Amino acid sequence: MPSTTRTTPRRGLLAAALPLLIGALASCGYGSDATKEEPADKKAPAAADGKKLSASEVRIGYFPNLTHATALIGVQDGLIQKELGATTLKPQTFNAGPSEIEALNGGSLDIGFIGPSPSINAYVKSKGKNLRIVSGSASGGVKLVVNPDKIKTLDDLKGKKIATPQKGNTQDVALLNWISEKGWKVDPESGKGDVSVVRTDNKVTPDAFKSGSIDGAWVPEPTASKLVSQGGSVLLDETTLWPDKKFVITNIIVSQKFLAEHPDVVEAVLKGTVKTNEWINANPDKAKESANAALKSLSGKALDAKVIDPAWPSIAITNDPLAATLKTQSEWAVKAGLIKQPDLAGIYDLTLLNKVLKATGQPEVSDAGLGVK
Repeated sequence: MPSTTRTTPRRGLLAAALPLLIGALASCGYGSDATKEEPADKKAPAAADGKKLSASEVRIGYFPNLTHATALIGVQDGLIQKELGATTLKPQTFNAGPSEIEALNGGSLDIGFIGPSPSINAYVKSKGKNLRIVSGSASGGVKLVVNPDKIKTLDDLKGKKIATPQKGNTQDVALLNWISEKGWKVDPESGKGDVSVVRTDNKVTPDAFKSGSIDGAWVPEPTASKLVSQGGSVLLDETTLWPDKKFVITNIIVSQKFLAEHPDVVEAVLKGTVKTNEWINANPDKAKESANAALKSLSGKALDAKVIDPAWPSIAITNDPLAATLKTQSEWAVKAGLIKQPDLAGIYDLTLLNKVLKATGQPEVSDAGLGVK
């Protein structure tokens, strides 16, 4: 499928895997401009291109993670706000997909950066009524890191304890599928079997690895590089399991209500994310510094160079949602017995994204047949 990702020698295009996927955008174009002068306190705000926008504010959620670099940099450096003009960007950070989805469903969040698994789960549970995926954001950045004293080859995983972030999340599904492909058996609910799949929060995983209570972990960055800094060894990069070494790890979702009422604001946000991604891919070293500065601002602590330096180039920043890989991830979850066959028709609406890409001379991206009709 066409991709808008621009790579540099330091940044391989990896596809990101994680929590299940999201829904797509439903309408396009700017709202009608007011035909009469409104009171100053109620006047519609103007975007960067001078057009008036239909909302005074937009609430955007994301994680303080490297795989959410588009949001980290786009918010911190004002690239998204610039496209919104007088519409105020109100950022919110979350630590997990379920809490972000809850905020979106509860009406306290309009747009979010999130992984595929929570997106898919939320879309299916709402019978396709709560969100749509409107753009991609990142790919790759997931690795199997092991204790090299205990595990030297992939076959050595049998009988070992391997951590994933959460039952049914993107990395958990990928590991269960890999185990199945090896011909080994694991109960998807308990994680017990030929390999013990230990569901462990990414914040806890480094300590668990250091103490020896787990033998390895199938995790996203920067957790993977943190384990390497503790003496771990990368045994497998998940990108090697995917065609073209691409798979979705972060998408941009939007509340269907907000999309229907404020398509112009969503379009302005996408203009900002597309420009942010273009800058990131053209300036990888500066972008790494900016992302780390944002992490320090949000968490109070920047990532150590020995963690961020190997982690950063393994994440590919892209506008392409890599929809075909989301479909594959959902099939893996079904195969593992974690979910029933989902109906993902309409989870994507890439109308506004493709409009923005066309205007900037970039190729359109595909919804893999899962877009709104």
